[in-house]
Amino acid sequence: MLKITPYLGIFVLIVSIAGLWFPLLGYFLLLVFATLMITSIFRGRWFCGNLCPRGSFNDFWVSKISRSRKIPKPLRSFWIRVPILALMMVFMGYRLMSTQGIVNQIGMVFVVMCLITTTIALIVGVNFSPRTWCTFCPMGTMQNIIGGHKYRLHVDDSKCIDCNKCEKKCPMQLEVHTNDHKPDCIKCGRCVVACPAKALAFKS
Repeated sequence: MLKITPYLGIFVLIVSIAGLWFPLLGYFLLLVFATLMITSIFRGRWFCGNLCPRGSFNDFWVSKISRSRKIPKPLRSFWIRVPILALMMVFMGYRLMSTQGIVNQIGMVFVVMCLITTTIALIVGVNFSPRTWCTFCPMGTMQNIIGGHKYRLHVDDSKCIDCNKCEKKCPMQLEVHTNDHKPDCIKCGRCVVACPAKALAFKS
């Protein structure tokens, strides 16, 4: 996790709320899309755990009112996530085509999309775990498809003492202390910091 990560959540509120009056703020999402697409090629879902404004919003704002329950397993299934990704792409594409190229209307499409997804993230984050949205987030799914095998978490079994401190810190509720593939790992590094045995490290 970067030093700026806790402060990025404010951008979600700015775009979702202020964007209703200033649609040009919606274009901020294009910067987000471009950044996550580029970083996913080299580090998979690293963007989610370090630069994602909504991820920051969930971790440091929604967490204060979350019931902190188990994330439902079906939400991790690609049978759920891929259709959601396709549906969002089709919906956004249709809305963009209906704008007739008007700059403010294009911006408003992104603002509305941000508002809708933030509302869903807030609802599931409060009722389950703060990062519940991230298990089926369309952008997270896309990053998995592009670079899911990049920059993976490695566990040194000779050092691991099975204390489970890493799993208690994992915002995605993953089984951290195994070398199984973890496509939902967002590379936030909290498990690495929490490990008293220094048994965890990310490797390209």
